[in-house]
This record gives sequence, structure tokens and C-alpha cells, in this order.
Amino acid sequence: MNLSRAVSPLISVAPSYGIRRASSAVRLDYDKLVPPDGNETKQPLVILHGLLGGKVAMTVALNKDLPKGLLSHLIVADIAPSRGTLSPEFPGYVEAMKKIEDSNVTTRRRAQEILEPYERDSMTRAFLLTNLSPTSGPNEPYRFRVPLDIIGDAIIEVGSFPYEPNERKWSGDTLFIKGIRSKYVNKNNIPLAERFFPKMILEELDTGHWVHAEKPNEFKKLVTDFIKSH
Repeated sequence: MNLSRAVSPLISVAPSYGIRRASSAVRLDYDKLVPPDGNETKQPLVILHGLLGGKVAMTVALNKDLPKGLLSHLIVADIAPSRGTLSPEFPGYVEAMKKIEDSNVTTRRRAQEILEPYERDSMTRAFLLTNLSPTSGPNEPYRFRVPLDIIGDAIIEVGSFPYEPNERKWSGDTLFIKGIRSKYVNKNNIPLAERFFPKMILEELDTGHWVHAEKPNEFKKLVTDFIKSH
């Protein structure tokens, strides 16, 4: 699914740090994104992501230092701007991924076998292993291309959010995409999201949490249609 060809410029936020650290780091990111002359960008940015990246994306939009005109659209995949206890499967995923590396697996099949007790769904396992690759040649151990130690330390912060309701709001065009079988966006936190993002639109796909992986074509259509029409 190549959204960058359909929507430009598009930023997908994939942080390797926690929400609290992210909220203090976004100003540095702004400095890289704003033109050197300080004028508003001629091509406003679109930020899209889910889970921890989705919370960082929302934090970017709500930050008081966000330059005027920099962000045109915010798209959040199946996560809400709320605080709560993190579901146990996510620390379990990190534990399994560390086991895969520690086992020095040389095939993806063996990695699947280690991951299976932690995640029964084969599609979700395949998605979690997309960052797994051999270190060099054949028969060399596989490694993840993401920093598991940093993710493991920060994963608990997925349940946090740096702002209180009514403390901040972003009035730009915002799309939340919810998985119907997922609990991360629900009747309790949708009103909260509306307070932070008063122009938000909620769309649903017949998926679990991994909306972009389970229904990639439908997800892409929602994103592109939203940007073209707003």
C-alpha cells in the first residue's frame, strides 16, 4: 500500500520513544519541517499513523508550537487521545520479538513458531514480522530493523497522553479510522476525541486493531477520499 503516491506530502509517524518524550521533541521536528525563511509551507503536511505513532501524531497537532499552516490533515488509525491501561498483548509482542532475536532464527517459519503462542492470528503475525530480515547472507540470523530495547522500555507509555480534555484543541480536518472489532476507539473515548479535534470524522472498517494491514485497499480509499474532499 503506497499512499505516498496518492497523497503528497504525507508523513507517517513511527516513533521509537514514549509519548512524554515525544511531546518534548516535536519542536525539534518542526524546525526541520518549516522552511528556513520562517514562512508558512506552500505544501501543508498530512500526518497519519496508529497506536503509539497515532498518539504522537495527535500530540504534534495539539502542540502550541505547531506553526500556522504546517499541518493540513490529521489521520489516526484506531487509537484515541485517552489515557488507560495498555492491553497485555503489546508487551507480549515485544517479548516474543526479543525471543526471536535471542534464538538466532534463520528462517521466517521458525520466527512464526516463536510468535504463535503470543498471537494466534496468522495475518497479525505476518504484520508483526514485516520488520524482520536476515542480517546479511543465507543462514545468517534474522534481526528486527526496529530498536526492540527502546520500544520495550517505552511500550507502557502507549496508554498515556500528555494533554487533558479542554487543555488543547486542533480545529483542522481530522479522520479517525476505527476497526469494528477493536476496542481502542469506543463509545467512551469518541466524545473525548471530539473535544480535542472538533472537526473529526469517524470511519469504520470491518477489522480488528490493524486496520491498514487487514484492509489495505479500503484503508487507502478512506484516506485518499478524505484528503481529496477536505
